[in-house]
Amino acid sequence: MTVQSRIGEETKSGQYSSKELDTWIEQLKECKPLQENHIKYLCEQAKDILSKESNVQEVKCPVTVCGDVHGQFHDLMELFKIGGNAPDTNYLFMGDYVDRGYHSVETVTLLVALKVRYKDRITILRGNHESRQITQVYGFYDECLRKYGNANV
Repeated sequence: MTVQSRIGEETKSGQYSSKELDTWIEQLKECKPLQENHIKYLCEQAKDILSKESNVQEVKCPVTVCGDVHGQFHDLMELFKIGGNAPDTNYLFMGDYVDRGYHSVETVTLLVALKVRYKDRITILRGNHESRQITQVYGFYDECLRKYGNANV
C-alpha cells in the first residue's frame, strides 16, 4: 500500500501515515484547525487506543504532569516549550482540555493527535469537562458549531 501524494489522503487500508500525522500536528501547533474528516479519523484512532488501555495507567517516568488546559491553546504551547516536545518528553494530561478558552477545538485535537502518534508517551485522562452536558453548558459544543457548522467533530 502506498500513501497517495496529496496531503490528507488515506492509504487504501483507510489509514494515514506517520508523516501525515506529523503534518497535522504541525498544522495544529500553528492553531490551525484540521478538516472535519481528519478529526473524525483521529477520534476513531484514539478511541481504539484508549479502549485497549487499562483504567489505571502506568506512566513512564520521568513525566511532565499537566493540569486543566481549558482551551488555552497558547498556554498548552508554552507547556511544550518549557517541558519539551513529544515524543522527547512523557506527558500526563489530567483532563479538562476544553471550555472557557477560545481554542478548545485546536487544543483537544492536538492532544488527541499526539496520543495517536505517540501513544506510549502521551497519557490523557478524561476530566469533568469531557462530557456532553458540561461541554454544552461551558462552550465547547458552541465552538464546534461555529468552526465546523455542526457538532459532529
